[in-house]
Amino acid sequence: MKTIKGPAVYLAQFMDTKAPFNSLDGLCKWAADLGYKGIQIPTWESALIDLEKAGESKTYCDELKGKVESYGLEITELCTHLQGQLVAVHPAYDTMFDNFAPDAYKGNPKARTEWAIKQLKSAAKASRNFGLDVHGTFSGSLLWHTAHPWPQRPDGLVELGFKELANRWLPILDVFDENGVDLCYEIHPGEDLHDGDTFERFLAETNNHKRVNLLYDPSHFVLQQLDYLTYIDHYHEFIKMFHVKDAEFNPTGKKGSFGGYNDWIDRAGRYRHPGDGQVDFKTIFSKLTQYGCDLWAVMEWECCIKSPEQGAKEGAPFIQSHIIEATQKKFDDFAGSEINEDRLKKILGLS
Repeated sequence: MKTIKGPAVYLAQFMDTKAPFNSLDGLCKWAADLGYKGIQIPTWESALIDLEKAGESKTYCDELKGKVESYGLEITELCTHLQGQLVAVHPAYDTMFDNFAPDAYKGNPKARTEWAIKQLKSAAKASRNFGLDVHGTFSGSLLWHTAHPWPQRPDGLVELGFKELANRWLPILDVFDENGVDLCYEIHPGEDLHDGDTFERFLAETNNHKRVNLLYDPSHFVLQQLDYLTYIDHYHEFIKMFHVKDAEFNPTGKKGSFGGYNDWIDRAGRYRHPGDGQVDFKTIFSKLTQYGCDLWAVMEWECCIKSPEQGAKEGAPFIQSHIIEATQKKFDDFAGSEINEDRLKKILGLS
């Protein structure tokens, strides 16, 4: 068993144009003052990192890493959720997802996809330059609009969709493999990889590529009414990253899992601050520790009620209180004895 590392914080939702949330120095001091030990960096935020430069220059990465460490923090992982999303975009979502791309690529889906793929390859090299061996991203989606289809899906559509998704990711996965970095897909509604079955489809289409792994976030499974605890039993060997994010699902006679197009505050399924929702984090931390998952517990703040300021303040002690120091001995060792084959045979009635 391994002791989960933490607490850490994902910086994406805390970025702002105002200090201290507009610079790496400001965010590092803020996070350290709140008791966090690590930060997870969203690589699309140019105020935090130049991803292309990080992929090319270990010197640049060493300088950035040194700056973070000067605040008593570690870089837990880099993330490319927005760029990963752009690896596979159905045309129905082109206009909305253009917001994730630089202006030079907007309105040009082919060029946008090529840019996204280049960004992921840079992320693999940057992770190596930082001395990191895991990286978080989204899969993108070609099939999400058919998740609850009408008219029905034609035969072969899902198979073709996953074949194409794998074809786009395989060259990226190979670069991650060359750099010794596991690529962890966050299983998330809106992505083609949104549950266990879709992950297995993708894994099979990539010929069980050894760099295909998972970022575990139980909040997304609450909204899908998927058993997020048994999920760990199925996939613990793939879980290399962990977002501590809560959620609740309270269906009524008017709304359920699809949410009725309501804003977050009015949906049946809502993201909440850790400890304010329905996720059983005590059991999650127990299972991840039991299975020896070597990872950081990283708070991702998304809550439709609590402020980010309060959420950030409460997040570090919440995670710390759930981290289990993995035992290195059995509790009943005191009653044991040295192994002796003759004695064992006697106990079994064999002598």
